[in-house]
Amino acid sequence: MVSVFELFKVGIGPSSSHTVGPMVAAKRFVDELPAAGALARTARVRVELYGSLALTGHGHGTDRAVLLGLEGHAPAGVPLEMAGAAVDRVQRERTLALAGTRGIGFDYGADLAFNRERRLPQHSNGLLFQAFDTQGGLLHEQTYFSVGGGFVVSAHDYGAGETSAPAATLPHRYETAAELLDLGTRTGLTIAQIVFENELVRHGKDEIFTKLDSLWTVMDACIERGCRGTGQMPGRLAVRKRAGLLYEQLQARDARHAPDPLAAMDWVNLWAIAVNEENASGGRVVTAPTNGAAGIIPAVIKYYLTYCDAPTTAGLHEFFLAATAIGGLYKRNASISGAEVGCQGEVGVACSMAAAGLAAALHGNNAQVENAAEIGMEHNLGLTCDPIDGLVQIPCIERNAIGAVKAINASRMALLGDGSHVVSLDQVIATMRQTGADMKDKYKETALGGLAVNVVEC
Repeated sequence: MVSVFELFKVGIGPSSSHTVGPMVAAKRFVDELPAAGALARTARVRVELYGSLALTGHGHGTDRAVLLGLEGHAPAGVPLEMAGAAVDRVQRERTLALAGTRGIGFDYGADLAFNRERRLPQHSNGLLFQAFDTQGGLLHEQTYFSVGGGFVVSAHDYGAGETSAPAATLPHRYETAAELLDLGTRTGLTIAQIVFENELVRHGKDEIFTKLDSLWTVMDACIERGCRGTGQMPGRLAVRKRAGLLYEQLQARDARHAPDPLAAMDWVNLWAIAVNEENASGGRVVTAPTNGAAGIIPAVIKYYLTYCDAPTTAGLHEFFLAATAIGGLYKRNASISGAEVGCQGEVGVACSMAAAGLAAALHGNNAQVENAAEIGMEHNLGLTCDPIDGLVQIPCIERNAIGAVKAINASRMALLGDGSHVVSLDQVIATMRQTGADMKDKYKETALGGLAVNVVEC
């Protein structure tokens, strides 16, 4: 049972699976060295990246993330100015501060390998870490997998889960949407209340509300920074930021009081674009549930707070909690990793979560919340992950804007009904998993297919 604060966590861009996860894995590795009696004896560290991490790692900042993690930094707190300069600094100085305590030699070209032709059998996002002594003897090694959304598991624990509380300790256990709905019927609780009571096993009541408010504070600050963004985003594509210009245009239009029934849609588009331009530039974001899809939920929450009647802090909390229930179902029964199932596992899942969260905040019943989530994913099935030049810019940024608007529409459609519908959320999740398994690897965050090759060729 995934916690809301495991599904939503503060990190840096541009990718939860390729930046946040590798940084977590690298820090976890160096944190293991003292217990293995190896930290003081380590003279050299070698890292090998496999599969999608190797193929798109440069564009996603995986090398930077690994170096920062080896130096003891965590995604939530690493200074952004340090993150941006990490690779250049290590290449220039040929050293890194292992665990932040002692300097060792590090040859970027020899000690960080991108194995583009090989993937490990368990998962496309594999990392091998090795520590050696001065004689070249192996002191400690560990293989990790970055399985999406910043979640990391070791090879030993792969398949055993990565959450903080065993299901047996929780008051409400469910593995499917059907079981979740049945729980609501038997207990009289909303989906948000079910998640909240489970969360009480991990955190106190006031702590939960404080941390939820903090998540929104980070999201909203990201929107505000993005709306001031100018210049180019990193990478060879030289894509210009447009959120700043869009913000000025929308403000000027609103000042003229020109009637436009779709004005809210323009603002939702802007908010999603602003977040994802920040993410693409390596800024501070909240994985929701991934970095590549980080703009959808903030944009839909901002829509709720700005355009919906009588928005409340309680509604904001219900949004996060209901969205967590839906995101947890995808994580358990399918995937939130673009490298596993394509972008349907990132933008599709975020759209589904946002639709459910908005329906819950607007006082939808459990069946309507489940219906909103189902609609949000049903029309993202088969969505591929084909980032041009391995960067989370095209088509990722616009895709978040489309996903946010789609989530709002899915919620509105569900709330106009009574919750009854033909296709269940469980059936859609199963279909998403099967579609991802059938999808060719070149459409799974490898930059080897789709727009990633056709735009270059043209």
